Amino acid sequence: MDLLHSPLHDRHVALGAKLAEFGGWDMPLEYAGGGVLAEHKAVREAVGLFDVSHLGKALVRGTGAAAYVNSCFTNDLDRIAPGKAQYTLCCDEDGGTVDDLIAYLRSDFEVFLIPNAANTAAVVAKLQAEAPDGIEVTDLHRDYAVLAIQGTLSDEVLQALDLPVDHEYMSFADATIAGKDITVCRTGYTGERGYELVVPADDAVAVWDAVIAAGEPYGIRACGLGARDTLRTEMGYPLHGHELSAEISPVMARAGWAVGWKKPTFWGKDALQRQRDEKTVRTLRGLLAQGRGIPRPGMTVLADGGAELGEITSGTFSPTLRQGIALALLEPSVEDGATVTVDVRGRSELFTVTKPPFVQPSTKES
Repeated sequence: MDLLHSPLHDRHVALGAKLAEFGGWDMPLEYAGGGVLAEHKAVREAVGLFDVSHLGKALVRGTGAAAYVNSCFTNDLDRIAPGKAQYTLCCDEDGGTVDDLIAYLRSDFEVFLIPNAANTAAVVAKLQAEAPDGIEVTDLHRDYAVLAIQGTLSDEVLQALDLPVDHEYMSFADATIAGKDITVCRTGYTGERGYELVVPADDAVAVWDAVIAAGEPYGIRACGLGARDTLRTEMGYPLHGHELSAEISPVMARAGWAVGWKKPTFWGKDALQRQRDEKTVRTLRGLLAQGRGIPRPGMTVLADGGAELGEITSGTFSPTLRQGIALALLEPSVEDGATVTVDVRGRSELFTVTKPPFVQPSTKES
């Protein structure tokens, strides 16, 4: 199958990007002139620009649209007001995770959704199949691009573009850049203060160029999905296909905070409630290397005596901490602070069980 291209594909090629398949899209993994470590550092210390146009986009519209979305996904949309965004999950009846996504509440009549690239069609199909009369669910995956401006100097870049920066975390505002209408969302996936710009696909190049130009005085750097992964792992943020899947529920991923347990209904509620009550499923934990071992997904986590405790779902070298870190699904009996063993390429490496994040987040800094 041919890979899909972002509207910014030519810009990535011109910057010497190393491209890789991600969710069916040909996306930049890293750029020439620094690579993942330099891009990671730019976000933690200055500002980075990511093209995340592979992410899905969908619109639920009609009388009672917000109430319908709320009856489907885990989080309680009634907790937020129009102009706010909310992290939520789409589950199947067994509690497995079809996808995790962001819902942008525009009004009771309209909810904009950003699911993951590979799962957009499944989420849209599930919503369409159960939508009552008067509710329209539209797949807009190719209609919009998404640019993420992330880092400690992201406010300065937006201010140079006369874009709003005074809205709260997980809220959004409509604005104009380079004569193009966009939505500025105070969201991101890096743990730093940042913004995501939702842009009509035809306007993506003009907006990208304007952001790069405005960010030059602040050391802006184009960043690929490699740095996005190391940044999100340092935060302990889940990635679908790793920490969430058809086999890994929100309860197992310790995402119960994104479940409206008191809501009368949502997809998978009974199964998730059982998992929550029984407390027997493996749950997501952090692992911090005591030595020089770099953990990778699929590696087995063992107790001191050799008994299997679980499996690593994401693992990497933390550029900030300069040591190996991992997320792992472990037996509920494992306590924070325990020492466990991971077989890293034939070597038994010691890790400390901890609660993420590994690096203090700065998303809500003013």
